[in-house]
Amino acid sequence: MTDRYVSAGLTVTGKVRRHNEDAILVRDDLGLWVVADGMGGHSAGDYASALIAQRLGALSRSGSVFDFIEAIEDALEQANADLVAMARTRGVDIIGSTVVVLVHHPDYMLCGWVGDSRAYCMEAGVLEQVSRDHVHGMKDDVTQFGGASAAPSPGAGVLTRAIGAEDRLFVDWQVAGCRPGMQFVLCSDGINKEMSDAEIAAACQRQGDPQGVLDDLLGLALGRAGRDNVSAVVVRLQD
Repeated sequence: MTDRYVSAGLTVTGKVRRHNEDAILVRDDLGLWVVADGMGGHSAGDYASALIAQRLGALSRSGSVFDFIEAIEDALEQANADLVAMARTRGVDIIGSTVVVLVHHPDYMLCGWVGDSRAYCMEAGVLEQVSRDHVHGMKDDVTQFGGASAAPSPGAGVLTRAIGAEDRLFVDWQVAGCRPGMQFVLCSDGINKEMSDAEIAAACQRQGDPQGVLDDLLGLALGRAGRDNVSAVVVRLQD
């Protein structure tokens, strides 16, 4: 914890899935927060998300923010290569995960993502989705990757990007503000399957601290169907 921000994070299995294929990383000392969502219905989704959290958690931060972003991308690219190789060795189509990353800089926040794990920003009562889902169509309850070998039903929503899905990896980045009072919510789709953006905004408004927001989000999601693993990290910028 620093005097610049406070954060809280939690991942739980939910009501339906037997295993938790999500992973989170909370590194206030690095100004780094991560949510990864292993792809349900595929082999070793829990391994994929844990590998991403482990690789990013092993990073250090001593140079510029651009050096740190480059190190993050390198770690994700290596995880991608390892997962692609593992899938080929096991003879399965894909071992993959989505990921959303938040990085602090004194002048701005940087959000990177692959897939449909989301980042939201709450400021002055307005919630904005910072990330943009890499999804085509409307998703069902099972995360799929719509690669060349996949055959989703017509109109079914599928991921267009994921860690471990293809040989080349592309990470999208977005710059956000860094002002006191801003709150950032990173979450797996186990949150937004059960809650609307308006409900996420209301949770941020009701609670003044990250732990309170986190408790509200997970409580609401688990109070409903809890169809997926449920994970969130909440970061609040201080005065």
